[in-house]
Amino acid sequence: MKQAIVNGRIIAPGKTGCGYVEWDGGVITDVGFGAYRGEAKSVVDAGGEWVSPGFIDIHLHGAGGYDFMDCTVEAFLGAAEMAARHGATTIFPTTLASTNENLFEAFDTFRQAKLLNERGADMPGLHLEGPYFAYNQRGAQDPRYLRDPRPEEYLAILAASDDIRRMSLAPELDGALELGRVLRDRGILASIAHSDALFEEAVEAFRNGYTHVTHFYSCTSSVVRRNAFRYAGIVEAAYWLDDMTVEIIADGVHLPKSLLQLVYKLKGADRTVLITDSMRAAGMPEGNYILGARDAGMPVVVEDGVAKLPDRSAFAGSVATADRAVRTMARLAEIPIPEAVRMMTATPARVMRVEDRKGSLAVGKDADILIFNDNVELQCVILRGEKRF
Repeated sequence: MKQAIVNGRIIAPGKTGCGYVEWDGGVITDVGFGAYRGEAKSVVDAGGEWVSPGFIDIHLHGAGGYDFMDCTVEAFLGAAEMAARHGATTIFPTTLASTNENLFEAFDTFRQAKLLNERGADMPGLHLEGPYFAYNQRGAQDPRYLRDPRPEEYLAILAASDDIRRMSLAPELDGALELGRVLRDRGILASIAHSDALFEEAVEAFRNGYTHVTHFYSCTSSVVRRNAFRYAGIVEAAYWLDDMTVEIIADGVHLPKSLLQLVYKLKGADRTVLITDSMRAAGMPEGNYILGARDAGMPVVVEDGVAKLPDRSAFAGSVATADRAVRTMARLAEIPIPEAVRMMTATPARVMRVEDRKGSLAVGKDADILIFNDNVELQCVILRGEKRF
């Protein structure tokens, strides 16, 4: 049955204006500007509010009280539903540095959850964050599980799942450049993360397949001084490399207004992805939580709108949701809403290679559609062609 949204400010590729979106089943069949003259059986009047593609969160660890490292179907489905309630119609569940046993269990659980997912965000694949990180840039990653990449291990990890779409690691580690080439050859995004790499090392990493930077500015090196000499780091390399994409935790806490605006000015909406990096407390009250698996994770405290280690020495992921990320860029960073939306729709779709189905309001794309007001407060979430929230 054909359905349509009319009288909305349509955020379409290359154009924004008053118009309509029509879909049949789970696929968009028409997008236009002006009056709708189609034959939809069900029509929703957007009342002049924004109409955009569903948001895409390429880096989150959980939400709604669930963490993907809980390794239960309930956790994957519960977090996916909470993400969808806040506008993320597509997500890439993210793991943490852990034992391989825990990691492989997450792979198996993800396979089961995908088959049962009816109300939650689409989950095209997994993002592995770790375990190959620099100790000094570990952040809230459990130091017990940090190590250098070795072929006998990472090839076994890659063989254990066909769902891996991205791996984040420190490219300066012994063996990491070789792994970058392996990932590139397999069509898996290699991303710089939790790294002390210097500028030259980051550039070399880019040449070996590392085309993205995980949570830019968070656990990534910048200018350092060694024996009186200054050396540039990952931040400077990412700005220098035109084709390097970056992602930022847009909760208004991890990065201040000045850095949000700087990233947008220098990298632009086509090279910047908004992420939540959310842990299980996203969408939940403040208090005490566990980052990672309930029985083996790290305790964190959620206060002031962010998750922290108990000693307050570092942030421990965020409690942001996708709508909050877009709202932060629009209100705090003063970026036009269509540009903020692009950083959580078209750009992540391209980075994660799902732009054939996701990321824009265009004929043939999945009917994942949002209606929200100028404060990015959601009025309607349409997921796979059905109104869910």
